Amino acid sequence: MSALSWWIVWLVALIGHAGLHIGIYNRINGFGWPRVVIKSIVKFFLLTTIAIPILFCVFQGQVILDLLIHGGTWSSLSLWARGYVTLCCIIWLVLGIPWLMWRPIFRLEWVDAPRKIEVVDVQVAVRRPLALSGKAKLESKLPLNQLLELSIEEISLPVVGLPDELVGYRIAHVSDVHLTGDIHPDFVKHAMQRATLWKPDLIALTGDIIDKQPCIDWLVDIFHPANAHDGCYYILGNHDTRVVDSRQTRDAMDRAGWIDLGSQAVRRMIGGIPVSLIGNEFPWFERPDLPPPDDSFRLLLSHSPDQLGWARRNAVGLMLAGHTHGGQGRLPLIGPILSPSFHGSRYASGDFYKPPTTLHVTRGLGGVHLMRINCRPELSLLTLSQAKVHQAF
Repeated sequence: MSALSWWIVWLVALIGHAGLHIGIYNRINGFGWPRVVIKSIVKFFLLTTIAIPILFCVFQGQVILDLLIHGGTWSSLSLWARGYVTLCCIIWLVLGIPWLMWRPIFRLEWVDAPRKIEVVDVQVAVRRPLALSGKAKLESKLPLNQLLELSIEEISLPVVGLPDELVGYRIAHVSDVHLTGDIHPDFVKHAMQRATLWKPDLIALTGDIIDKQPCIDWLVDIFHPANAHDGCYYILGNHDTRVVDSRQTRDAMDRAGWIDLGSQAVRRMIGGIPVSLIGNEFPWFERPDLPPPDDSFRLLLSHSPDQLGWARRNAVGLMLAGHTHGGQGRLPLIGPILSPSFHGSRYASGDFYKPPTTLHVTRGLGGVHLMRINCRPELSLLTLSQAKVHQAF
């Protein structure tokens, strides 16, 4: 092989190495395993991300340099080096090509949902310091960080199979509040005020409310003022398991006047018709047991978009999810890279359709990581409309 061919091989292998580890990171974080187990696995693969290139430099550095300058044959490399380079090249086929196909720019499975976006600097709007911890004070001032810039997005969402009675129905969707104590609760309170001022028919909160035990005391003050004609519903997510007893979070939300939809299904008269409202907190809590599909429209609150397959099998018409934070950061054209999901960054945020389910994934309001690059926190204000199947793509 020529020297140029080896340059191409090493570039492909290096990207494949990074893609392999990013793919592992994304999918490991989609499991409902105990946090200590997931963190241990993530740390191990972070170590191998750095250690493997170092091993190549230490044990194969001179060989690689000769190949890049003079060219040569595969036999110049040791057996383990040939094996790993081959694996990294195969990753391009297994993960790389699908990853490229599902970039947002190609809009595969995306719904054409027009958005009217208003960006609010909440730090200016509330007129009090929102960064409470030293970490938050430092990171909120870093260039490009959109941590406190709330994107209020009015979305006209076409839903296949939407009943006539629900055309124009308004849902305020929030997720991933992540009360850690780093950011003042007025940030979330401002988002809920804006949601209520919009006069939605229903407010949906799809999990990850609490990260730190003392923040449970904030919940009633934040969420009690919220109001919607057909009620305010919530479920929990993986971070809500980090407190001593998640029932304390549920009790506080109940006192705030919100309806716990976690791991259950209820029928409500909405728009004059029966609608099944379903909560899915799996894999961190139990999935609900559903009766066979009937003629009622099914609206699902799921913490993770990974439950899309379950939603489709259970004839869910509209699914609302969070969990992925839009990837925390998005590159121009390429979009998100990191996303804790079995699907990688495929459903990191946006509006999608896989028959018979329309899926809306919000970027959420907060996070334990206080950096948001080209990925503002999101308050989704959804107005539902009817769509034919061919209009959903």
